[in-house]
Parts: sequence; structure tokens; C-alpha cells
Amino acid sequence: MLLPEQITNVLPPIIEATRVANRRGSTLWDVRTDIARYAVKLGYPSPATDEHAGRPWTALAPGREAAVLHHLGTPVPSGRWEKGTWCIQPWHEGPDLQQLWERHRVDGTVPSVTTALECAGALAGLHAKGWAHGDVQPMHFLIGPTRTHLIDLALAQGKPVAAEVDFPHRGCLVHYEAPELSRQVLEDGQASPTQASDIYGLGASLLMAARSRRAVTYPDDAPRPVQRKAIVEGNRRPVNVDGPLGELVEHMLSYKPTDRPTLQQVINSMREML
Repeated sequence: MLLPEQITNVLPPIIEATRVANRRGSTLWDVRTDIARYAVKLGYPSPATDEHAGRPWTALAPGREAAVLHHLGTPVPSGRWEKGTWCIQPWHEGPDLQQLWERHRVDGTVPSVTTALECAGALAGLHAKGWAHGDVQPMHFLIGPTRTHLIDLALAQGKPVAAEVDFPHRGCLVHYEAPELSRQVLEDGQASPTQASDIYGLGASLLMAARSRRAVTYPDDAPRPVQRKAIVEGNRRPVNVDGPLGELVEHMLSYKPTDRPTLQQVINSMREML
């Protein structure tokens, strides 16, 4: 698969283009030019399989993410190709949180509070502008040499985006989905992420990255509705991270949104641990 001509016409002369991810409904390319390095996203409809329903909205995800970034004051090139939408973003160096904390999952040590604080700070920057991310997971925190970036904003909610790239939020990766979102998806087929549901997602992300442990018990191969039902029923696992960080994660994973700490409280608690 080659990059569409619409994209190559926008970029400076390309030295190298490598497809680094090919998920259901999207591909991510690492593109190098003599000027800069870019993350290029292509969206296309995700076909139905025996395990998953089709997801036509994935074709619009890069265009919607570009619209969100425009609202946030970071406009990026975007457009349409024959199968959906695309966008071009700066490439961010650094491993994601899941990669960075691999050794803690191996040896069981307590992970870096400083790194957890950087992730919370990246999320706080988005919240301060009136948005909820809607898809918080450890792979979306890139720990760079100078700062931590929160990426993949296609599902973010905060302000209206153009109708031609908009679509309802139909849930996120279930491991990090707050109970209230799972309930909404089961009942209505769509959900309304909030900053409180992002707090749950951050707690679940810290737990997964530190211990490779889902916050809720359900079979790995269960259909999504069965997994969401387990989340709604509150089949929580204990948080097996020792010390104050584990206690904070436990609080962040509170069932009721009103019982969770605010992000500022999370940040304050982490600062006290340093």
C-alpha cells in the first residue's frame, strides 16, 4: 500500500515512508522528509468480522482528529482520499507508557511516579481547554525526551466539529472504559465521555502499564457487550500496585464518577509522592 497522491502532494519530498501500524480502520505511517518527520494517518471503513461489527466511522477519524487539533490551536493538514480521510501530524519521539514500563511488569517494582505525573499533566492540558479525551489508554501517552504527549484525539469531545467528519462516540478500548460509558454504549449504542471518565481511563492505563492487569474481570475472548456488562456490574480486580500510587489508582477507578478525584487532586497527590 502506498501513500495517496493527495498526501504526497502536500508534504516536502519524501525520503522514507514506513507503515508502522495497521489497525481496524486506520493505518499510521512514519514519514521522513529533508525538513521534518511526520505521523501520517489514513482512515478507511472497518469491515465486519465474526468477532466485530463493521465500523464505517473509522474512515472519518483522521479528519475528525484534525478538526479537534484545530480547535486546540494546533492546525494540521488534512483531507480526503478514496477510502476516507487523512491527516498529517508532527512525529513525537519516545516510547509509549506501555513500552516504557515493561520492566515493572516483569520485576514487579513500583513504577516511576514522575512518569505517571507527566501523563496526568498531559491530560490536564487537554482538560484545561474544555475537552475530554474519550480514549485514554497507555499507548496514547508518548514519553518524549522533553515532554509527554497525549495523542489520538479522534474521539475527543468538547466543541462541535464539522458535520462531514463528525460521528458519535461509540465507546473506546474496553479495558479503559469507565462504567458509565459502558452502560451508555449498551443502552444507546453511543456514549458521552467526560473528564471524570478520563480519570478512570488514566487509572486503568497506569494499572495496565504497571502490571499488565485489566481493572475489571472478564474473559479475554468475550464479545464486547459481555465485557461491557462486566464493567457495568463492577467486577473490579484489586489494584496490585504497592504504596501510595496504588492507593491513588484505586481511587481513580471508583465506580461512581463523583467518587473519583479530580485531575488536579491526582496531580497534587502524585507531587506529594515525589
